[in-house]
Amino acid sequence: MVRRILALTTGRIAVVILTVVALLALFGPLLAPQGPLATSGDTLAAASGEHWLGTDYLGRDVLSRLLDGSRVSVLGSLEVALTALVVGSIPGILSVYLGRVFEWLTLRLADTLVALPFLLFAVAVIALLGNGITQAMLVTGVLVSPLFYRVSRAATLAVARSPYVEAALISGASIGWIVRRHVWTKVLPPLAVALAQTIGTGFVIVSSLTFLGIGVQPPEPTWGGLLASDLGYLGQQPWAPLPPALLIMATVWAANLLADAIRDVSGTAASGRTPVGAGRNRLDETAPAGGTT
Repeated sequence: MVRRILALTTGRIAVVILTVVALLALFGPLLAPQGPLATSGDTLAAASGEHWLGTDYLGRDVLSRLLDGSRVSVLGSLEVALTALVVGSIPGILSVYLGRVFEWLTLRLADTLVALPFLLFAVAVIALLGNGITQAMLVTGVLVSPLFYRVSRAATLAVARSPYVEAALISGASIGWIVRRHVWTKVLPPLAVALAQTIGTGFVIVSSLTFLGIGVQPPEPTWGGLLASDLGYLGQQPWAPLPPALLIMATVWAANLLADAIRDVSGTAASGRTPVGAGRNRLDETAPAGGTT
């Protein structure tokens, strides 16, 4: 699938941008020309040979703070996406096989999580547990997990009543073996689409929280925090919010492009809706043996 994604123009663009962002997260702090927390008397300076993107209101080098803050933004978005993947996909697959009670409970829980405003709920949890990016991202990942629950459940329902799955059940195969051997290959493509979309959503969430000063304590640099601090000095530096805003926009755009490329090569979508055939199979399963009247 990787080669098929790279064969698409959108796939290549997405991979290049996300690779650059990943390299910034890995090596950005090492490439920073100056200390991201080092202040100077040269405040709100324009771009120059010494400060490529100028300085902020405390005289700190903007480029160094952008490079150093990339790690928090990338790790935060990955925490959101991976938490949502684990919390949502496993119950979504098992809800098809573990009976009506487990199915009803997980469906109601997913509906409840969808109704909760993630930003407000994350703020409330941080107020209880303390200000930290990890707990904020874990809570947000749980609130985003219904997408993965519905995607994995829909894909599992599509193959749950397939002849080869029924034959495996009759022959005594365990649920774990059926999931690994038959279900996982059908569930993986739509989950990959959802994961790419959620990485982009994670960047928006991390940037929103850090923009509000939630999850990271100043003066630690983040892309959202830089954007917030620059907005207070638009009169002196009207161009200052552009670098962090463009980085956030490019990363989210690349994640969505990657999701589109995966969808195009796999022929799936992360809609989370149950296929018509799967719903009919479920109705057939509950219909009386003698037919309807």
